[in-house]
Amino acid sequence: MHNTPHLVVSISGHGFGHVSQTAPVLNALHQRMPQLRFTVRSAVPAGHLRSRIHAPFTHLPGDNDFGLMMSSAMDVRVDESRAAYRTLHSDWDARVAGEARLLREIGTDMVLSNAAYLPLAGAQRANIPDAAMCSINWADIYRHYCGDDDIARQIHGCYTNAGAFLRVTPGMAMTDLPNLIPVAPIAAVGTNRRAEIISRLKLSPDVKLALVSMGGIANRSPVEQWPRLDGVRWLVQQGWQSRHPDAIAHDTLQMSFNDLLASSDVFICKPGYGSFVEAACSGVPVLYVNRPDWPESPALIAWLNRYGVCRAVSRDALERGDIADELEELWNAARPEPVIPQGIEQAADWLEMRIGL
Repeated sequence: MHNTPHLVVSISGHGFGHVSQTAPVLNALHQRMPQLRFTVRSAVPAGHLRSRIHAPFTHLPGDNDFGLMMSSAMDVRVDESRAAYRTLHSDWDARVAGEARLLREIGTDMVLSNAAYLPLAGAQRANIPDAAMCSINWADIYRHYCGDDDIARQIHGCYTNAGAFLRVTPGMAMTDLPNLIPVAPIAAVGTNRRAEIISRLKLSPDVKLALVSMGGIANRSPVEQWPRLDGVRWLVQQGWQSRHPDAIAHDTLQMSFNDLLASSDVFICKPGYGSFVEAACSGVPVLYVNRPDWPESPALIAWLNRYGVCRAVSRDALERGDIADELEELWNAARPEPVIPQGIEQAADWLEMRIGL
């Protein structure tokens, strides 16, 4: 271990939930260990990474974890995903050797992966300490869509041979991982700046702000087709170029996404770790379009039903904007106390001990 330890962090580009789990832990580690050096390997755009990770880091762009091939935020291209995995694993030993070589060349003291398995395999080949941290693992996801075969077993072995798998709550059960360490929820919680938004946009104080996002996978909700709901404004991405008279491009507010979420009256999204947990930790109700084929969905939905306020809506209903009744139910429902994201310190505790060895 060097005097200035070097943590190499792989963050999947398959949606922004992986960033939302990892960034708060890296920020906590930076506060505890300001000498710790970070390299972040991710296909996630650098701007999004830096908006979430407040510690200085070197960014190595690249997609070392494709996860699944998607045609939208909701739809998996199964055949293409299976073909991509076969290509990746066809020269697996050479890929692991190359990964080990890269980690040695950049002077890696420890690898943290959410949830790419090739970096774990490379660390294990190079005898570098490693850990996985996520609410899912690609072995289970692969099995669900592609079957239980040699590739699934190879992926599973990368996780079981890691120093630990920090399974973030809520998450898939992963009962077949002997090195599983359950971790409480992780989320960055924003500041409620509702009054500022109302003032800047010259809106009525009793207006309802509905934040609409489908996560980090490109997907555009057809807001133009939605009917106008009295007293409701839709906060959407500027890139959607929405022409709905009640849509507001939230990028123009120049606020962090966490602050926007904490300032909203409802969050409209798909089941996803970052979306659900950040909403519950901000005390914001969730209207979600169900994604029954995604194997993480049952755990996320059960948890949010217990600790937050949420309602489901069909995909067709959301596309039509037929959501007025569900929104009214959410706004009339009793609000539980916001969840405290205690997993940040739990994960940072474990990593600090390992890095400090």
